[in-house]
Amino acid sequence: MIELLQNLLVGSLMLVGSFFTFAAAIGLLRLPDLYSRMHAASKAGMLGAGVLLLALALFAQDHSTVTRALAAIIFLLLTAPISAHLLAKAAYAAGYRLWEGSVHDDMAEAPNGKKQPKPRSS
Repeated sequence: MIELLQNLLVGSLMLVGSFFTFAAAIGLLRLPDLYSRMHAASKAGMLGAGVLLLALALFAQDHSTVTRALAAIIFLLLTAPISAHLLAKAAYAAGYRLWEGSVHDDMAEAPNGKKQPKPRSS
């Protein structure tokens, strides 16, 4: 009975992880600019991979496999947002601009990453 519940939980986690990974892949193909694509790849891709690794950790009978899967989840949680942020800043500095349908560009107001002081009203 417990093995059946474990298999159902692992199967549902695999479906959820596959859905988020598929959503990240669709986002890479369909979103309009580099920054939106990077957001889809880093957020949805990391969540999908993390849930799939969690399914592996629940299914594995070996403690070393469980430890490696949990370490990979922690590594993804620590590195994916930071690397996406740094890549986006480097892409902006290299000249990749936002999609023309974007509402607001915060980086245009802050050259070299420094916020410009607001003008004083006199």
